[in-house]
Amino acid sequence: MEELKTKQQNTEAADTELPLDKTVRLMSPTRMVVRRFFRSKLSIVGLVMIVGLFLFSFVGPLIYTEWGEIELDESGKTEYSVSTTTYTVDGVQYTLHQTTEKSLKDNFLAPPSAEHILGTDNEGYDIFVRLMYGGRISLIVSFLAVFLITILGVLMGGIAGFFGGVIDNVIMRLCDVLICLPGIPILLIISTILDASNIDAKYRIYLLMIYLTFISWPGTARLVRGQILSLREQEYMVAAEAMGYSAPRKIFKHLVPNVMPQLIVSMSLSLGSMILYEATLSYLNLGVKAPYAAWGTMINIISTNQDILQNHLNVWVPAGICIVIAVLGFNFVGDGLRDALDPKARR
Repeated sequence: MEELKTKQQNTEAADTELPLDKTVRLMSPTRMVVRRFFRSKLSIVGLVMIVGLFLFSFVGPLIYTEWGEIELDESGKTEYSVSTTTYTVDGVQYTLHQTTEKSLKDNFLAPPSAEHILGTDNEGYDIFVRLMYGGRISLIVSFLAVFLITILGVLMGGIAGFFGGVIDNVIMRLCDVLICLPGIPILLIISTILDASNIDAKYRIYLLMIYLTFISWPGTARLVRGQILSLREQEYMVAAEAMGYSAPRKIFKHLVPNVMPQLIVSMSLSLGSMILYEATLSYLNLGVKAPYAAWGTMINIISTNQDILQNHLNVWVPAGICIVIAVLGFNFVGDGLRDALDPKARR
């Protein structure tokens, strides 16, 4: 008994010695995620790549204003002069028209110089400027497509996972049908229709990306559905049911926020894939048409001109490097977010 009393007195004394204003600071989940993300060197490298591409594509044209996206270097045009000579043979008068070709200055496929930082292509367009404007199209189209895919996938997957039954079966069978559609052949048909409709070349890629959104949302819907099926039986959902919350409130306020970590990782990784898809469409001449630029369109030149492929690396290599940087950047950021949002991570 005396030992117990002594321990109790020591505990009370220790409690009285603690300062009253001493508090324990708990790190919020958001701050913890940010801290884990910036601890990864690859995440920082990927973020720098993406920010650098955005600055290059959107701020660069405001600084480098000497040339425009669809502006040719007309000093490379060929000038033709026509001379007329009149002579008479056996009383018959003849007039000879002779055309002389004179090249003022050859700026087609020009090497890098102070006037053209990366040189010009086979049409006389400034490659450096077209890289910037092409980055705008590639990045904007990819972000728009991924956000539309996520919104549609969350909506359809949330409804299917929450209600189940017939609604779930109908949505999942629709996903199966869309997944089975052959993408490239249908894109070829749509591109042919767009060509026949005389739609402005600048907007063709956006129409094609709408189609890609339509056939790509089933993957996100399946992800959301699977997560909601495992979350809807949790205790907080039973409490929400007992409090009489409506179905939309339970889906979009309680279930979807718990799926957001997986969605954020999926979106960041999908951005790299979407940039590759856009570049592939442009390379196959299904995307942006000349004179407008896209990274895939700039590489498309080598498919029909072997001389450029072998002897003019400045025409197509920079666009390829930009595509590689964009894809690697988004993949690095996606890997960093996946590790940072992992609740089991302790680092």
